[in-house]
Amino acid sequence: MARAPIIVVAIALAASAGLTGGAAGPAQVTEKAGERLVTVPVTVHPHNDRARQMASDLRADAFAVREDDREQLVISVDGPDKTPVILALLIQDDLISQVNLELDRLRRFIRSLPQGSRVMTGYLTVGDVTVTQAFTPDLAAAAASLRILRGRSAAPFNPYVGVVNILRRFGEQPAGRRVVLMVSDGLDISRGFSPESVLRSIDLERAISEAQRLGVAVFGVYAPSTGLTSVSRFAANYGQAALNRLADETGGLGFQSGFTFVTFDPYLREFRTLLGRMWLLSYRTTSTSSGFRKIKVTTPLDLHIHYPAGYRAQR
Repeated sequence: MARAPIIVVAIALAASAGLTGGAAGPAQVTEKAGERLVTVPVTVHPHNDRARQMASDLRADAFAVREDDREQLVISVDGPDKTPVILALLIQDDLISQVNLELDRLRRFIRSLPQGSRVMTGYLTVGDVTVTQAFTPDLAAAAASLRILRGRSAAPFNPYVGVVNILRRFGEQPAGRRVVLMVSDGLDISRGFSPESVLRSIDLERAISEAQRLGVAVFGVYAPSTGLTSVSRFAANYGQAALNRLADETGGLGFQSGFTFVTFDPYLREFRTLLGRMWLLSYRTTSTSSGFRKIKVTTPLDLHIHYPAGYRAQR
């Protein structure tokens, strides 16, 4: 059975002993409230016809979970038909002009989301992020808020400062499949141009931690900017690796094809499929340790299942 880190964790404290399952929000209640409920979004990612058939036959009672290598009591497992999509679409404002030609595909994708979905849109730009549509159930309004990129003059300080600020807005949203779709070159060279400084940048680390805390899976679509990633393969490699790290550790997936960008089509098709195979698993944790807690989710079937590597306990 394969395992890869892909759809992240939301921590919640139960307000009473009567836990009902379903998706939970971030840890907002004190230890006195009782047992701690952890909700793990889990995505099934089949890679052939046989696996797709097994995935369609998968039952809620097939999942098991361990935390810090100790088996935990599963309270509920909700399928995608019971959990709305809460999506933030973020686009880096200085990407190559080809991205502008593909905006209609993004608009159609937004309008095609299931009823009950909530969408926000924003642009990662110089200094921070510009929100063009706050979270709304009006999918047509969210689609209409997409605009042409502003180009090199709007190059962000680094893309992850804005991501952190947008992630915090999920704390005000209802339970559901919380996801970010981030179109970016992924490159933060604010503290140097080396694999270590890019892949371990302070703001990238903050984005990972905040997404894990709030239960948001970040999916990254790579596109080069009008700056360094258009002319340097080292820069493109570093940016793609950073996007992949953000996706892996928060429970998303990185989408890229070589060092350029052509179309959103294959990425949106796969993204839509993954959203349709995303489950929310809730369990009571017995862990009392501080710091990072590792998670392992399994099924008896030979399936690729993706889930968060873990979460950092909130004291």
